[in-house]
Amino acid sequence: MTEQTPGTGQAPRDDLPEPVVRKHRFSLSLIWLVPVLAALVGLSLVVHAWLQAGPDISITFQTAEGLEAGKTTVKYKNVVIGKVTGLELSDDRERVRVKVALNKSADGFATKGTRYWVVRPRIGLGGVSGVDTLLSGAFIGADVGDSKEEQYEFTGLEMPPAVLNGAPGKSFQLHTDDLGSLDIGSPVYYRRIQVGRVVSYTLDKDGKGVSLRIFVDGPNDRFVTRDTRFWNASGVDVSLGANGLKLNTQSLATVIAGGVAFAEPKGPHDDSPAAEDADFTLFGDEATAMSPPDGPPRYIRMRFNQTLRGLAVDAPVEFLGMNIGRVVSINLDYDAKHERFPVTVGAVIYPQRLGQAYDKLAAQAGTKDGRVDLGRMFAPLVAHGLRAQARTGNLLTGQLYIALDFVPKAAKAPFDMESTPIDLPTAPGSFDKLQEQLADIVTKVQKIPFDSIGHNLDRTLAELDRTLEQVNGQVLPQLRGTLESAQHTLGSAGNALSADSPLQQNLGSTLGELRRMARSLRALTDYLGVHPEALIRGRPDDPPPPERAHPPTRQGSKP
Repeated sequence: MTEQTPGTGQAPRDDLPEPVVRKHRFSLSLIWLVPVLAALVGLSLVVHAWLQAGPDISITFQTAEGLEAGKTTVKYKNVVIGKVTGLELSDDRERVRVKVALNKSADGFATKGTRYWVVRPRIGLGGVSGVDTLLSGAFIGADVGDSKEEQYEFTGLEMPPAVLNGAPGKSFQLHTDDLGSLDIGSPVYYRRIQVGRVVSYTLDKDGKGVSLRIFVDGPNDRFVTRDTRFWNASGVDVSLGANGLKLNTQSLATVIAGGVAFAEPKGPHDDSPAAEDADFTLFGDEATAMSPPDGPPRYIRMRFNQTLRGLAVDAPVEFLGMNIGRVVSINLDYDAKHERFPVTVGAVIYPQRLGQAYDKLAAQAGTKDGRVDLGRMFAPLVAHGLRAQARTGNLLTGQLYIALDFVPKAAKAPFDMESTPIDLPTAPGSFDKLQEQLADIVTKVQKIPFDSIGHNLDRTLAELDRTLEQVNGQVLPQLRGTLESAQHTLGSAGNALSADSPLQQNLGSTLGELRRMARSLRALTDYLGVHPEALIRGRPDDPPPPERAHPPTRQGSKP
């Protein structure tokens, strides 16, 4: 019998082969290939990242709005050149420091002059920008400079730069009294076409003006010549003249946001292109910009002993109707001697606007301190009656302007041609004289005793009333009887003078006798004129008439 294996109930089989154990010196399972390959891939990625890694830089901004570590990218021309790796506050907690890892290919962006800013959606008067960030999120824009000097800490811009480095075009400097409504990004127009923009502006060191930097895109920068005139095209220029109402503006954007325009002056001028960063003057309007060259300004003062209500700063100063300057200051003074409050007006004039007249006057006056002697130039004009007057420029608004004109029979006024600045004598304006005359008339009218005149007139009217009552009650009835008697007398006279009345017949006979007597007197005077001796001798008797001769008788006839 075969022996059974305990617990199985079955007998062991003797025909099964016995296992053979083989021992190898080294054995590797295939399962280990997976982590090995993963390690190799990770190592290759680390090496690749290390080889592709660029410099680490830090950028400070006022806020980290829209930025996120590990997600926000850095782009140049919409190409990713780095990524934000961390955000932290600065030591003074006033700014945010952004850690950025640049790519190996962006080594040149870690140099001096590179600019960084955050690109966000922006809506302004100049247009809409950063619309693509609405879906992708904000990113950091970059603009590389020309320097090769390494730099790893930067101060980010809060606004995108108006012009990128290397952009075709030229930059120019404009100088003006105040900024007005201009701002960074304000457009620059040439013939109402936008050709550039305002890049920056700064206050002058002396605080008396503002300097603007503009950029004109190429190839339009060639239109900026040495004699180009720039003016502030902001707002609407409205003028009312002989041709009616005139409205002038560059575009709707300039009305709201402001802008700069430029053009070349009329007539012969230097049309050679202006150099990079050339300086120009920014005028307030087109008319002033395109006017002939003004030359250096000169300051004068005028002292008025009258009210100047309606005169304001920038009011024009005219010489014989030609604009030669503007008012720059109006100050009230006190004259203790005469106990009056005169008004001192300061003005800036441009004598060269007088043209040929200025050339002749300057030749006679000569120079002083390298400039035309303004005092000697004005001295003969003041001697001939040149005076400053405040005249009404607009009857509706009451605005005044300063007129330099010759006043006929003007009283002599002291004039110091050596004083600095020049003090020009003044005279009341025609409207002021009219006001003074009206005031004198009103004063005289006020002196008339209207009350006593009224009382006397009342008494006179009362007496007249009583007189009329007497006339109506006594005089008129008597007058009526007198008129009736006169009418009766005239009727009797009419009857007496009728043609068949005895008076008329006697008068006719009397006139007949007078006629005969007149004929006799005329005959007597005629006779005495021929025979004056008749007055002594008397009139001789008339000679007898001659006898009439008898005619001869014929024969045979009877006598």
